[in-house]
Amino acid sequence: MMHGDSSSLNSSRGNIATQKWRILQQRYQKLLDDVTPYLAGRWIGAAVLAVVFVARVFLLQGWYIVTYALGIYHLNLFIAFLSPKIDPAIIDYEDDAGPELPTRANEEFRPFIRRLPEFKFWYSVTKSTVIATVCTFFDCFNIPVFWPILVMYFITLFCITMKRQIKHMIKYRYLPFTHSKPKYQGLNDSGKVINAK
Repeated sequence: MMHGDSSSLNSSRGNIATQKWRILQQRYQKLLDDVTPYLAGRWIGAAVLAVVFVARVFLLQGWYIVTYALGIYHLNLFIAFLSPKIDPAIIDYEDDAGPELPTRANEEFRPFIRRLPEFKFWYSVTKSTVIATVCTFFDCFNIPVFWPILVMYFITLFCITMKRQIKHMIKYRYLPFTHSKPKYQGLNDSGKVINAK
């Protein structure tokens, strides 16, 4: 009799914990949904977090490995943000048996679809910066290293990676910053519809 009561008590505690966790997840998702339209505010907040992190590292004179790892991760995110979702280099090697979409600029408008969307880019940058800032509170992450070597290696890696990405953009003729479909309007913007041939 006692064994059945204790298992039901444990399962009810588990259910309560699961419900609380689910409520917490829903509130967090609602917060993310609420900040989604505020592009400039989100990026200003991420920049403030990055400045706080850099100031903390600069003032404490440590945690250079954490800073280097954060820089490499942000570079990786930035490259994914600049890359198309479907790599044109892979498309060149695929079979051309099926119909294709137009590839010339004058045929049809095709927006640039990123491999990493802007919101996920911001979210990953913000989350990683917060995690890196939390790491600066623990001495186990403060590994002694000669930081100028890390800076030079990061600059070299950044230059090589960006050069490769720009060459890829030029080779496959895409620009990762398309604003919107071109809009055509008449000479007067009086609100009247102008028929176009």
